[in-house]
Amino acid sequence: MILELQHILSMDLYIMPLILGGAIGLKGGDLSFLLQMSFFACGIATLLQSGLLMKFPIAQGPSYVPLGALCMIGATMGIPTMIGSLIPGAIIVILLGATKLFSKFIRRAIPPFIGGIIILIVGLTLVPTAVTCVFSITGNLTVNAISGSVTFVVLLVCMVLQYRLRNSGLLHMCSVIVALVIGTLVAVAMGGADFSSVPGAAWFSLPQPFHFGLPKFGLGACLLMAVVYLFVMLDTTGTWFTVKAITGADLDDKRIDRGTIGEGLGCLMGACFGGTPMTGYSSNAGLIAITKAASRRAMIAGGAILVALGFCPKLMAIITSLPTPVINGIFAMVAMTLISNGVKMVKDTVLNDRATLILGVSVMCGVSTIILPDNVVSAAPQFVQFFLASGIAVGGTVAILLQLLLPKTISLSATSTPKEHHQQAIKA
Repeated sequence: MILELQHILSMDLYIMPLILGGAIGLKGGDLSFLLQMSFFACGIATLLQSGLLMKFPIAQGPSYVPLGALCMIGATMGIPTMIGSLIPGAIIVILLGATKLFSKFIRRAIPPFIGGIIILIVGLTLVPTAVTCVFSITGNLTVNAISGSVTFVVLLVCMVLQYRLRNSGLLHMCSVIVALVIGTLVAVAMGGADFSSVPGAAWFSLPQPFHFGLPKFGLGACLLMAVVYLFVMLDTTGTWFTVKAITGADLDDKRIDRGTIGEGLGCLMGACFGGTPMTGYSSNAGLIAITKAASRRAMIAGGAILVALGFCPKLMAIITSLPTPVINGIFAMVAMTLISNGVKMVKDTVLNDRATLILGVSVMCGVSTIILPDNVVSAAPQFVQFFLASGIAVGGTVAILLQLLLPKTISLSATSTPKEHHQQAIKA
């Protein structure tokens, strides 16, 4: 039981649904319901992946990769269109696994270097959302700024202590909760928190698919999310390889294809119940490294606990009552962690002219979407507008295209000696 609770505590899977729900205008009971269904869908997806399909100690949770695109679609076109945009992409992911195409694509087009660039772009493009939401939401600006900043600083201090104390498993699991509690207490002391919805929330309710209405399928939104799903898959694939490295378990093409099917089914479940695509959570892989306990049974039990939590609206009401600036203080640290992980993956590659070109162009294209003037975006066709709303879609697509199109070797002079050839290759 301790192992299962450790994995659940380390996931922080409530952060992304709270950010998404706030961005698309959900409040009170609707926001609690979104979170409740996210817990339920995460549990089902974890049971599918760990217990039935991939059979790896992998926990599934809401992916941050499509957050920007989902916020834009949900806020401008409505929640049914947002949910509808997720369904075709999830089916495509299932088909990619069933036809064994994804494992072949991964081997050719997505080396760790490209995966690192994509994770770096995800982190960079999420920073404005995190910082802006601390200061621009409704309420007292001073309260928002102080409570959000305190939360961020407390979490930063906890991370520094983790580094100083090395393998501090307890601090690793509890740092986010400590930061949330302290930030919330600050907000309560300053009159910036409201828990009035908690007493009226029920202790038990059944999951309900399509609570926000039957899905609507907008062509532009569906095409955009189909592209974004590719980067969700790259994110979860990185977690698979991390678990492989930690556990020494085999990760052949057959297991990758089964995992792809499981990922697609989990994303389809998330769309039907909670509107949040699933990904393998790297925090759980890190916990395996700390505890040295790579138990698939523990992960399956953790999935069952998540399903059970998805039946408890009162717990969701408590979580959704946490002040939004406090949540975004945590989210800012999540973005920073993504940036750090991306840089860590990139630095393991020899940065020759080809690699630096791919890195520079793709990051520039991804980050440029943040600062594009609104009148430029609005002048583009609708699908292009959707595409430009997602820095990860733009930057990730550029990175993959350059990886496939640029030659991997640089032609050298035919008169070069073997020694000169080696020296030129090093310089390149």
